[in-house]
Amino acid sequence: MKRGKGEKKGTKSRDGSGQVVPLTEPVVIPTATVGTRSWIGGLFTRSSRRQDKFVDYTLSPLQEERLQRLQDRLLVPFDETSPDHQESLKSLWNVAFPNVNLTGLVTEQWKEMGWQGPNPSTDFRGCGFIGLENLLFSARAYPVCFRRLLLKQRGDRAKWEYPFAVAGINISFMLIQMLDLQNTPKPKCVPGMNFLKLLEEDENAFDVLYCIAFAMTDAQWLAMHASYMEFNEVLQATRNQLERELSLDDIHRIQDLPAYNLLFQ
Repeated sequence: MKRGKGEKKGTKSRDGSGQVVPLTEPVVIPTATVGTRSWIGGLFTRSSRRQDKFVDYTLSPLQEERLQRLQDRLLVPFDETSPDHQESLKSLWNVAFPNVNLTGLVTEQWKEMGWQGPNPSTDFRGCGFIGLENLLFSARAYPVCFRRLLLKQRGDRAKWEYPFAVAGINISFMLIQMLDLQNTPKPKCVPGMNFLKLLEEDENAFDVLYCIAFAMTDAQWLAMHASYMEFNEVLQATRNQLERELSLDDIHRIQDLPAYNLLFQ
């Protein structure tokens, strides 16, 4: 069922005119402007890092190793000329639409997955190859949840829905900010410090947290009866909830997060 709260008359804009802003240079764009560029730019500026009082701490050798590996992943840009990156992109299409033949790496078909335009490589400029890795991990590790989110199979959906793939890139970016992963040699915020405990227990903790965050974002979207222009508020609500869950005393593994169960609903 489609709902109409907050919708404006008109057609959904997916003209591919915008680009994801660079990871280190968020741009303030008025959210009143309808279009993909304003949606992404507005989202990045709304999810700014909180100023937590920093208390120094020591990393275990395993934490240090796994954090470094994760931070190295953040530095890898998406390269549309790389055969490995091309194959990963094709793999994403194949797991998303196994019965539909992809006609090329640049094709209008990509819009069906929620990319801004016919060339998804332009969207990865906001967060690099890790954005694609997160989407692929979600599809392979939690295929039922992935397809539910991709196809918007649950709940009273808005007439003007969020685009799946671009939302995934934004969620990756939000987590990187929330956990302060770009700060070297280690995060200085409380959520990031708490996350390192989970990373020590599971090297895939960031990817699993991404899957949880995507499922939580969709649940928040439905609970708030949100529409396209309200996605900023939805993602901020998701971030707030994740920060609360990461601060719970009895969280020792990524599977201990209360929202982990969302992956199996």
